[in-house]
Amino acid sequence: MKCTESIESQKFDLVLEHALAREAKVWKVPIFHNFTLKGTDISSRHYEKAVLWIEELNSLFQFCPETLALAISFLNRLLASVKAQLKYLRCIAIACLVLAAKINEEDEIIPSVKTFVAQSGCKCSPAEILRMERIILDKLHWDLYTATSMDFVNIFHAMVMSKWPHLLNGLPQRNPSRHVAFLTKQLQHCMACHQVLQFKGSTLALVIITLELERLTPDWFPVITDLLKKAQVDSAQFIHCKELADQQLLGFHTSNAVYIFHPANQSIHTHLDGRSPCCDSTMKKTMQMNLQVEGSGPGPGASQPLHAKAHEDDMQDSDEFYDGFQCLYNEDGMPESGQASSMGGADNQGHEESSSICPPLQPAPQIG
Repeated sequence: MKCTESIESQKFDLVLEHALAREAKVWKVPIFHNFTLKGTDISSRHYEKAVLWIEELNSLFQFCPETLALAISFLNRLLASVKAQLKYLRCIAIACLVLAAKINEEDEIIPSVKTFVAQSGCKCSPAEILRMERIILDKLHWDLYTATSMDFVNIFHAMVMSKWPHLLNGLPQRNPSRHVAFLTKQLQHCMACHQVLQFKGSTLALVIITLELERLTPDWFPVITDLLKKAQVDSAQFIHCKELADQQLLGFHTSNAVYIFHPANQSIHTHLDGRSPCCDSTMKKTMQMNLQVEGSGPGPGASQPLHAKAHEDDMQDSDEFYDGFQCLYNEDGMPESGQASSMGGADNQGHEESSSICPPLQPAPQIG
């Protein structure tokens, strides 16, 4: 058994080494000064809107997460190499997605350029997209393969699951494929921030893994120390990226804030502070430690730490990626662990569905 684990670990190390080599060779990122891309009229807001638009199109055409990450990589490399104008940014963005799809997706899934134009509303012609595609190929020297942040998330997650599979035991849905789908959702949320995208994909992926392990287990430090050594990530860059990603993900976890009205003092309190992603990370930690969901009835299990409930909801929201990762972890046709067996059966599940962290709304009293 130990021999098998050693061979598997060596394979992962080789995959990681190759990915890091490719990243070191071709990685580039656009530089912003005073919130404007150097030498252009493209602001950081324009850039972030372009990235979000690529995410929307990637979801619209049902491409895989790796295609999205590769398209953003092409966009960054091009904007770091040429002084593009704002009026061409959308054409550049959709051309990057077309190229990424041609590399990662099956031919029958990729729509025609005319379909891209019709469904995306990009306001440019198919001929313009094809010309931009050729420009991108020339500027990137036809060297399109690189390891993206999504690739590194998959590699690091596989390495963790290989050596420390017990880390998921505390989750309500423990299968690795669902968990890596949840991490993918987090990564895509961070990709909308131009400050976070200033870091290499390997650094950002390791930060996503680290923040998740900190929430899952107190024994996260040896795991991350081992990955840091193998990934050769600069410690200062890692710490800075971690701070930014932590702030960004605070908005991700508080997107479904629950407000409860207390008539005694005529005030509204929120169990999850719906602040912007730039909220103080210290406030987040304090909230996670102190706030709990108020149960709707007495008895054991009536209350639950809110961040655990939010984590479960976020895991369920990542279903759009789940099917693809099932194949990666050979989970096709297997029952999901953490369902009926760990939830206490159908009766207990029905009880959980009937309970709510909000009091039921009462009809308005009849006047006169």
